[in-house]
Amino acid sequence: MQKAVNRKDYYGGALMVLVGLGAIYAGTDYHVGSLSHMGPGFFPAALGGLLAITGLLIALSARSGQPSESVPGEGHGHGLPDLRGGVCIVLGILAFLLLGEYGGLLPATFAIVFISALGDRKNTVKQALVLSVLMSLIAIVVFWWALQLQLPLFRWG
Repeated sequence: MQKAVNRKDYYGGALMVLVGLGAIYAGTDYHVGSLSHMGPGFFPAALGGLLAITGLLIALSARSGQPSESVPGEGHGHGLPDLRGGVCIVLGILAFLLLGEYGGLLPATFAIVFISALGDRKNTVKQALVLSVLMSLIAIVVFWWALQLQLPLFRWG
C-alpha cells in the first residue's frame, strides 16, 4: 500500500526550503561572525536555516497514511475560498505598523495578535484576548526588557 502525499504541504515545504536556502546564501554576502560576536549576516542566515529545516519537516510530514482530499472552499456551501484568515492577517500587520508608530510596542503587539487570531474561525474572542495578553507579556519581556528594543512600551502621538 502506497502512502498518499498531501501536495499542498509537500510543495509548500519545498518552497520554504528554497526560500530558507536563499536567505542563507544572501546572508553569507555579509559578515556572519559567531554566536558571541554576530555580524550583519548572522540573523538572515540563522532564520534561513530555521526556515529550511521547518520546510523540510513540513515536506516530510506531507506523506501520511490517509488519502489527501483537499477541496477548495472546504466547509463552505458556495465553494469559494475562505478569505477571513488572510484579511485578518493583513489587517493585523497594518494595525501593528500604525500602532507601533503612534502607540508603542504594547498596543501594537496586542493588536496584531488579537486581529490575526480572529482570522481562525475556531478561535473565540475570549481565546484571542487571552492569546493577545500572553503574547504582549512575552513581547515586553523579550523585546523591551531583554533586548532593550528602542520602541517604547507606550507612546502618545
